[in-house]
Amino acid sequence: MKSPKEVVQDWVAAYNARDPHALIELYHDDAENHQVAFGSPLHGREALLESFVSFFTAFPDNYTHPVNIFEDGEWAIVEWKGGGTFLGQLGDNAPNGKSYTLQGDGFFHVINGKIKFQRGYIDRHTWLSQLGISVA
Repeated sequence: MKSPKEVVQDWVAAYNARDPHALIELYHDDAENHQVAFGSPLHGREALLESFVSFFTAFPDNYTHPVNIFEDGEWAIVEWKGGGTFLGQLGDNAPNGKSYTLQGDGFFHVINGKIKFQRGYIDRHTWLSQLGISVA
């Protein structure tokens, strides 16, 4: 069975390949993902898959580069830098070709080799401002 750090390394590889199906295989059926800057968490693999597909459609050149990956028991933490170009629909926002770069952190609770819980932190204002989206 893979360690939490190894699971997160697989997560980064699938994310950078923009492969939502490879990503979703890393999660428990009832996993929860809470991206704090965007409100309520997503619950379950179906909601997570839909979110990944939507994000990769909006940012087909999206990438993340780990700065540090830490492991403590069942938890792995990744500090990352990333970016992408707004080339596809994102919710009610039409693509405009603007690019972004960000730094953030992700916390992954890994049980039996799969992600049970994920929490991510980014600066929402910085991200949306770079994309030309209202920060309201």
